[in-house]
Amino acid sequence: LGSALAMDKLAMKAAFKAAEIPQVPYLGVNASQLSNENYLEELIKKLEGKLSYPCFVKPANLGSSVGITKALNKQEVLNGLTKAAKFDQRIVIEKGLIARELECAALGHEDLKLSVVGEVRFDSDWYDYETKYSEGRSTTIIPAAIPKSLEDEIHKQTKRACQALSVSGMARVDFFYEECIQKIWINEVNTLPGFTHQSMYPMLWRASGVTLEELVCQLVEAARE
Repeated sequence: LGSALAMDKLAMKAAFKAAEIPQVPYLGVNASQLSNENYLEELIKKLEGKLSYPCFVKPANLGSSVGITKALNKQEVLNGLTKAAKFDQRIVIEKGLIARELECAALGHEDLKLSVVGEVRFDSDWYDYETKYSEGRSTTIIPAAIPKSLEDEIHKQTKRACQALSVSGMARVDFFYEECIQKIWINEVNTLPGFTHQSMYPMLWRASGVTLEELVCQLVEAARE
């Protein structure tokens, strides 16, 4: 259930909303309605009133930033909707933020273990596919240079997010930290995070004192439970 909810961004966001977990303002779009001029007109009006620009247009059921567009105006939103609709019938439009990207790893079931908090920094306008998977385009800072109070709050929200989605076993929970107003927004939960040499999940646990071998062992034991 947790993976199904986390896979679909609109379902995930609905669960976060029900659990009253702060998240970036967003709108849901049905791709089948995009040929309806009245629907589009109302959508743009709602977008400009609730989200403004810049915003991000995303397929609801994809990861790794595939099919995502950053839009600075109405025409770019329309272009982004057309692009996203090639990948999915369910589309998300999110308000764009100037924020730090912080991540926390979770492991276990009822007694959920949490890692230190890490930060992703990148040299592009936003964290797109090329930046994520190209050497030297992004860096990770583990542990993140944040106050203890912020780490405690992220740990609290990580547990709430996993509980809201019924996630257990393993997860990486990603947040936006809007430093100018000291506000944390949940971004998403990834229930099958990467295990490459530059993936955050194993690196977060290594910084928390858990080696890769120990981590794999604990994941197997968690699955056996």
